[in-house]
Amino acid sequence: MTLHGSGFILALAVSGVMSSTAINAAETVDVAFSARLDGSEQRYVIVMPDGFQPTAQVSVLIALHGHGSDRWQFVKNGRDECRAARDAAAKRRMIFVSPDYRGTTSWMGPTAEADLVQIIEDLRRQFRVGKLVISGGSMGGTAALTFASLHPDLIDGVVSMNGTANLVEYNGFPDAISASFGGSKQDRPDEYRKRSAELAAEKLTMPISVTTGGRDTIVPPDSVLRLARQLREKNRAVRLIHKPEGEHATNYADAAEAFDFVLDRVLDAKERTQKPF
Repeated sequence: MTLHGSGFILALAVSGVMSSTAINAAETVDVAFSARLDGSEQRYVIVMPDGFQPTAQVSVLIALHGHGSDRWQFVKNGRDECRAARDAAAKRRMIFVSPDYRGTTSWMGPTAEADLVQIIEDLRRQFRVGKLVISGGSMGGTAALTFASLHPDLIDGVVSMNGTANLVEYNGFPDAISASFGGSKQDRPDEYRKRSAELAAEKLTMPISVTTGGRDTIVPPDSVLRLARQLREKNRAVRLIHKPEGEHATNYADAAEAFDFVLDRVLDAKERTQKPF
């Protein structure tokens, strides 16, 4: 199902987000909404949990796609990271949300950040949202850490797989990141620092899981390893799953463990024990 809309109509949307009374359980909806920042049409996918009741409190798992993919990656792709995210949400009957966040080369620049804030606000208006956990892989893992460090008041937990925590030192995809951030590292140094979770570790007070591979040359693990050490020193709830021989991928077992660590600490007893609504 595809949805469009900008005004409040009970059966449709606020800024394109469906009313809880208009979505059937276990339904997947492709939502189009008007971005508050610039009026452009943006999209995300929402998957409702089985047995959802409109009056019940429900938690949300947001999944951010990797570089070159779009909102459908975590909804349809068979990669272990994607399957583990879907299974984690379904197991706990969470609303599963996968945004484009400004397309295939986002890297959580200012426009993507604004869109995600808007989506979260609209979800909270439409549903009785309990906890909200953000996750992603590669570019999405980076973006999850970035967004949580920028908006810790909106996020209750983070699962970041094969991302980077330092965009000042990261040298991959320079053209895409420059376009997303509004300039190069030399042009916009403050923007790169602002979006580097390692440089804002004090803001990451929520439970966090990170996965890394020692042989990952696409997104090297060093900054995330340093971030994990910082968080441990601050006595934060952090789970580091590092595979010295691992490359740019997280297997299903490790991804599931990463989600379990965060969700077991964030969700209430009813959600953890998978009781029906």
